[in-house]
Amino acid sequence: MMGTILTAIAVYVATGIDYLILLIVLFSQTKKGQLKHIFIGQYLGTAIIITVSFLAAYGVANFVPQQWIVGFLGLLPIYLGIKLWIKGDEDEDSNVLSILSSNRFSQLFLTVTFIVLASSADDFSVYVPYFTTLNTSEVPIVIIIFFIMVGVLCYMSYRLAAVHYISEKIEKYERWIVPFVFISLGVYIMFENGTFNALLTLFQ
Repeated sequence: MMGTILTAIAVYVATGIDYLILLIVLFSQTKKGQLKHIFIGQYLGTAIIITVSFLAAYGVANFVPQQWIVGFLGLLPIYLGIKLWIKGDEDEDSNVLSILSSNRFSQLFLTVTFIVLASSADDFSVYVPYFTTLNTSEVPIVIIIFFIMVGVLCYMSYRLAAVHYISEKIEKYERWIVPFVFISLGVYIMFENGTFNALLTLFQ
């Protein structure tokens, strides 16, 4: 059992560390009533990833398309980054999280959920084969550990965002830092999944 727990922690850390910078940026922007949305969005996104990975691993359904197609999810953070950049020009007093929760995703936790899903391509590539190695008694333990680790990751990100030096720098340069983080995340997602190479091949 201890081996299962330690392995689950290692698997989550290997995939969840990608969310650290994004969560620090989000937590640094929170105002009253917005904090819970980040936690809910992270948990909901993780729950969807785990469910899809589990079903794919046991052949219940093939929800995971080719990796380069998954990379198109990177367009969401790119869109959000551009949106933040434009809105920041229009209203410098706008709160970043308020901008993210406007229009189509009226609830902030939905935006966070979609960002988590957009960043999940690497998670699927690790979780699906990992779940195939587990027996029936190990699966519930692994899922519990994953959800505990989500809480740990969110708490660590929240505490880091509260560090005066970090929060001061983000607040000072948020007009550039936040859009840059989102756009870079989107480009990274598309690059890592071979989306750019696939598109170049299609148009050759």
